[in-house]
Amino acid sequence: MKQSKYVSKKPDEQGFVQYTPAENAVWHDLFVRQMKLLPNRACQEYLDGIEALGLTAEHIPQIPEVNNRLRALTGWEVAPVPALIDFQAFFELMANKKFPAATFIRSREELDYLQEPDIFHEIFGHCPLITLPVYADFMHEYGKLGLQSSHQDRVMLARLYWFTVEFGLLKTNDGLRIYGGGILSSFGESQYCLDSDIPVRKPLDPVDAFRTPYRIDIFQPLYFVINSLTELFTLSKLDLITKIQEARNLGMHPPLFEPKAKEDGRFL
Repeated sequence: MKQSKYVSKKPDEQGFVQYTPAENAVWHDLFVRQMKLLPNRACQEYLDGIEALGLTAEHIPQIPEVNNRLRALTGWEVAPVPALIDFQAFFELMANKKFPAATFIRSREELDYLQEPDIFHEIFGHCPLITLPVYADFMHEYGKLGLQSSHQDRVMLARLYWFTVEFGLLKTNDGLRIYGGGILSSFGESQYCLDSDIPVRKPLDPVDAFRTPYRIDIFQPLYFVINSLTELFTLSKLDLITKIQEARNLGMHPPLFEPKAKEDGRFL
């Protein structure tokens, strides 16, 4: 596993974390900026979820308070974790209706982008949709499937997760809307994914997604679009392991991005 430069904060016996005024100020600025931007960009289910969780700009939300609301709505909880966790821990938590969230928040120097998922990404980006039963059920089924899968198949399941839960778009009567948490927590990509004429946007097909390479450190060159959040739950009930094998037999698509340069001048 890649190492993170961030260290999660340890909750006290009641599950609360002591954040500094500077850390709460970072949350405030991130929250205010996104909430000005996301109306008419985020899907309505997400905006309703922000309200259902009682998220505000005032301070970083405490996990016990988020859990009180999530448990009442869908039976889910947020579980505090280290900055990065492996597939086994990730899928095991999801299979038990626990969404992993690191308890650190990014530094002000990385306000616009960081590779590690911080508490703003996890709570603000992902948790609002977990208030919706059909979405929560999809996440539960995906966790159970991942827990039963081989490491090689988990890598492929992570790719589909990337193109849906992290960077998915939703077709609505009012146009395309964002539901992917990786976009919803990103100021730049919340604009780019809908406004730019550079990326490809295409209907989601799981085999197609399994065959598509991606990079985590750029705006995405391709977004998969679904017609409803119910489509995700339907997706989780397909024989995805067979579709993974079908994707392997067909081979990977050529990447739509330039290779990443390494420090020694070579390329990944």
